[in-house]
Amino acid sequence: MNARAHGDGYTLLENASLRTRNTFGVEARAAMLVEVKKTAALAELFGYAMLKTQDVLVLGEGSNLLLTRDWPGAALSIAARGIAVLDDDGTHARVRVEAGERWNDFVHWSLGHGYAGLENLALIPGTVGAAPIQNIGAYGVEVREFVAEVEAWDRAESRFVRLDNAQCAFAYRDSLFKRERDRFVVVAVTFELPRSRELRLDYAGVREELAAMRVDTPTPASVAEAIVRLRTRKLPDPAVIGNAGSFFKNPTVDALRAEALRIEHSDLPAWPGGDGRIKLSAAWLIERAGFKGLRDGDAGISERHALVLVNHGQASGAQLWALAQRVRHGVRERFGVELEAEPRVV
Repeated sequence: MNARAHGDGYTLLENASLRTRNTFGVEARAAMLVEVKKTAALAELFGYAMLKTQDVLVLGEGSNLLLTRDWPGAALSIAARGIAVLDDDGTHARVRVEAGERWNDFVHWSLGHGYAGLENLALIPGTVGAAPIQNIGAYGVEVREFVAEVEAWDRAESRFVRLDNAQCAFAYRDSLFKRERDRFVVVAVTFELPRSRELRLDYAGVREELAAMRVDTPTPASVAEAIVRLRTRKLPDPAVIGNAGSFFKNPTVDALRAEALRIEHSDLPAWPGGDGRIKLSAAWLIERAGFKGLRDGDAGISERHALVLVNHGQASGAQLWALAQRVRHGVRERFGVELEAEPRVV
């Protein structure tokens, strides 16, 4: 039997399976799994040698993670839950959410309480604590637009810290917490949510889905429903087939490179990527390179969406990563564009 121990607000389990802790469903083990239900316990836990001196794998729901091997140290799961309205002046509210809350549950909580803004981010898997790390985004909205403050345990300073929006250094699918993943453990996020906001409807498919729903005057709730319908149709359910959602980021290239590609491929989707660069559709590149629906053993690329790497059953993390590398090589050879993985690859 695996040894289990309990402390005030946490549980320790030796030689723990992580199969149910990652949405790919790949088998990997951690030398120690630490489940934290009271984040105040982090001060004690990071005094232990295994957490103090070694790399720590911080887990949410494992929806943005590919494990290619066992983890030799401690895996830390933040399971603290809770939502609290700190203040509400009738037009905006500050809402503090514990890191262990499920993101989609919080989105629907916010809509149910009359707040706007998060509707385009409905049905994104994972926890609230993971949201600012990845700066999650979908359908023209990024979470950084609503983050007022992030609370985290700072391993370098051995104390809890609060970072405002600017200090989080958000970028496309990126943040300070991702760039310094071994320093910070996110424990809570405070959001600033408006009561009303201009709806973001211009992303491909949103207006068409609302029309199909016969919605003439959209509300945040109806936009969320449209997003849920779109995501459900396009993306495979991790409960049915192992995956971590979009596996590759949309790449950016300089304007000259983008123009050359558009001359050769007139239907290549492209849009401004900031700093004079152009963002390209990774899904289009992968599909045109011939990888959509490809299967190699139990590792595959989804037939429904070219961005999604899938586990058809018993693929190992190493096999999935090998297929991802094959896709990257194929796109590079065909288009001269480098794809970058979106999830964390261990």
